[in-house]
Amino acid sequence: MSTSREAKAERIRHLLETEGDAVGQNTRGFNTGRYESVADLEDYEGLKDEARAIKEDAIDRLPELIDDLTEAVEANGGTVYLASDAADANRYVREVCESKDADRVVKSKSMTSEELEVNDELQSAGMDVVETDLGEWVLQLADEAPSHIVAPAIHKSREGIAELFRETFDPEDPPETAEELTMFARERLGELIADADVGMTGANFLTADTGTMALVTSEGNARKSALVPDTHVAVAGVEKVIPSVEDLQPFVELIGRSGTGQDITSYVSLLTPPVNSPTVDFGDDTPLADAGSDDREFHLVLVDNGRMTMREDDQLKETLYCIRCSACANSCGNFQSVGGHAFGGETYSGGIATGWEAGIEGEAVAAEFNDLCTGCSRCVDACPVKIDIPWINTVVRDRINRGESGEFDWLVEGLTPDAEPGGVDLQKRFFGNFATLAKLGSATAPLSNRLADLGPVRSLLDRTLGIDERRDLPEFQRETLVDWFRARGGSHVPRHEADREALLYPDTYTNHIDTSRGKAAVRTLEALGVHVTVPSVPASGRAPLSQGMVATAEERAHEVFSALAEPLDEGRDVVVVEPSALAMFHREYEQFLAPASFERLRDNSYEVLEYVFGLLSNGAEVDQLAGPSTDRTSAVADGGASTDRLAYHAHCQQRTLGLAEHTVAVLEAVGYDVRTSETECCGMAGSFGYKSEYYDLSMDVGEPLREQFGDEDGRDRRVVASGTSCLEQLDALLSRDATHPVELLVPDG
Repeated sequence: MSTSREAKAERIRHLLETEGDAVGQNTRGFNTGRYESVADLEDYEGLKDEARAIKEDAIDRLPELIDDLTEAVEANGGTVYLASDAADANRYVREVCESKDADRVVKSKSMTSEELEVNDELQSAGMDVVETDLGEWVLQLADEAPSHIVAPAIHKSREGIAELFRETFDPEDPPETAEELTMFARERLGELIADADVGMTGANFLTADTGTMALVTSEGNARKSALVPDTHVAVAGVEKVIPSVEDLQPFVELIGRSGTGQDITSYVSLLTPPVNSPTVDFGDDTPLADAGSDDREFHLVLVDNGRMTMREDDQLKETLYCIRCSACANSCGNFQSVGGHAFGGETYSGGIATGWEAGIEGEAVAAEFNDLCTGCSRCVDACPVKIDIPWINTVVRDRINRGESGEFDWLVEGLTPDAEPGGVDLQKRFFGNFATLAKLGSATAPLSNRLADLGPVRSLLDRTLGIDERRDLPEFQRETLVDWFRARGGSHVPRHEADREALLYPDTYTNHIDTSRGKAAVRTLEALGVHVTVPSVPASGRAPLSQGMVATAEERAHEVFSALAEPLDEGRDVVVVEPSALAMFHREYEQFLAPASFERLRDNSYEVLEYVFGLLSNGAEVDQLAGPSTDRTSAVADGGASTDRLAYHAHCQQRTLGLAEHTVAVLEAVGYDVRTSETECCGMAGSFGYKSEYYDLSMDVGEPLREQFGDEDGRDRRVVASGTSCLEQLDALLSRDATHPVELLVPDG
C-alpha cells in the first residue's frame, strides 16, 4: 500500500476505534427516529416538494429577496450588513462588539459562525467568547472541532464528558449521569449568559417580508443568547432567506423529523428583532414589566463567502437548498462509522459537505473526504428538500480528477478506453474501466484468474492500485452470459407463444462473472411465459461514474440507449439483474440523455424480481417457479442451512428506488420465510470495499449486517442478496455462500 493510502487507512482505523461506537449509536438512532417520525405525516413527499419549490424560488430570486429583507429589518430598527467573505464578516462583528465595549460574547450554535471562525477573531481582540449549546460548549472546553452539523459532540461518550468536566472544573461533587452533566452545564452557562454584553446567534431561516428569523434548537440557549444581552448579532448565509413567514411551515414540519427524528424540536423561536421584550439586568430589582426595551440593538450579518458564485454554478447551486438537518449524514453508512472528523471538511460534514466545502473552501478541501461518498443514494430519499447529493459528490469528484495532472499524462491520454484526460488517479482509472478489464478477463480465463491470485501479483496490485489483498477477486467466466444464450439457440419460448417479450440486460458482472444469476433469470422468465433475448449491450457506465469519470459515463449512457432504442420501439421490456445498473437507467441517465429518451428507458426497465412480481400480479402461475420444496440450489447451501428460511439483504440503490419489497413478496409467494436486513448499506459499494485505504471502514459498515444475520434467528438461514457488491460483502462478513434471489426460483428442467 502506498504511503498516502496507508496514512488514510490509519486515520480511519483510529476514528473507528476512538469515535466510531458513539457516532454509530447516535446517528443510527437519529435515522431510525426519522423513519418513525415521517411515517406519521399524511403527505411527507408533498411537504418535501413544497419545501423544495420554496428553496428553488428563493435562490432564483435571491438578490431581490435580500433587498426585501434588508428593507424589512431596517424598518424594524435593525441593521443589515452583507459580508463578501469571512474576513469581512468577522471585521464587522468585531467592530460591533468593540463599540459595545464587550468583555463577553455568548453564542448559540451556528455552523456559519464556525465557517467564519469568528471566535478566533473576537478572542484575538481580547473578548471572552462562550458557546452556549451544550455540545459546542463541551467541544470548546475540549478544544475539538464538531463532528456533526446538528449534534457537534456526537463522537463523545457520557463518560468522556464527565472526565472532561472533572479535569476542567474539579467540582466537589463530580457529575456522572446525563442529567447531572446537563444540570452542571446549565448552571455554569446560565451565569455566563447573565453577564454577557453581546449575544450571537445563527438563523435557520430569514423571511424577507417581515425580517423574521426562525431559530430551531433543542436547548433554548439561542433565545437566551438573543434576548438576555442588549445587543444581538445574527450571522447567516444568504441562502437562509425565504420569501415569507408563511413559507416557514413545511420547514418547521420537516427539519426536526429529518435531523433527529423528533416530530418537532424543543424550541422553535420566531423573532423579529430588535425584539420589544424588556432588557434584562440581573443586578437590578426592577420588575421586568417596568423595564424598557429602548436599548436593544440588532445586527444581521448576511454572509456571501462564495455562495453567490455557487448560485451561478449549475451543479453546485442545489447545495444552497440545504437546510442543514443532517439527514444525509445520519443515513450514510460510512458516516455512521467514522463521523464528521473523517467525512467532512473545514466546517461541514456528511454527504452535502462536498458541495459546501467545494463552494466555500475550494475543491482541494472537498478532495480530502469526497471519496467517502460511495453514491449508494440512501441520502436521496432522506433529504427533505430532495437534493441529489450523490450527483453533487460525483461532479466534484470529476472536477478534482480534472484538476490533477502528472508528468506522464501524455502516456495515458488517448490510449485508455475512457473519455477522461490525463491526471485521473490510476486507481480510479482502473476501476472506472472495469468493463474493459472484464472483457479481457473472460477472453483469457481461466489463465487470467490464476494469474490474478498469485501472491506476487496481489502484492503488486496492492502497491500500485491499492487493491486490498484481503479481498477475494472476482472470477471471470470464459463463456459469457451472452455467449451462453447464443449457444443455447436463444429463447426457449417462441415469440408467437409468449405472453411478453423482454430483453435481459447483460450488465458487466452478470455477463462476465456471475453468469449463473443471468442464466437463472432467463429460465425463470421463460417459465412465466416470457420470450427473452440477451444481446450484447455496452456497460451501463456505473463503474466510471462511481470514480467521478463523468464524460465516460455519459458516453456509455448514449451507447446503451442506442443499443436499446430498437427493442424499446418493438415494445420489449428491459429487465436488469444488477440494481446499480438499473439505478443508472432510472436516475443518473437523466443527466445524460434527452428527456424523452430517459423517460422511455426508465419507464420500460425493471429489476428482475420486480418484473417477476409484475408477471405474477398479472396472471402468471406461481407454481411455475421453484420454491423451498423444489429448490435445486439447496445442495450448495452452507453448513446445512435451512432451505425454507432466508436472510435477505436488499441493495442500497434498490431500496432508494423502492423495489426491495417486490423481492420479498415473490420469495414469500413461493413459500420462503424471509427475514430482511435492517442495514441499509452493506459497506462494499462496488469498488470502494476493494480499496486498501477503505477496507477496514467497509467491513465496519457491514458489521451490523453480520450481527443480524449471525444471531440466533439468522445463523441457520440461507443468505440471499440482490446486488453484486452485497453478495461479495456477505461472503466476507459471514463466511457463508450468498445467493441472488432469482437463483432460488428456477424451476426444474
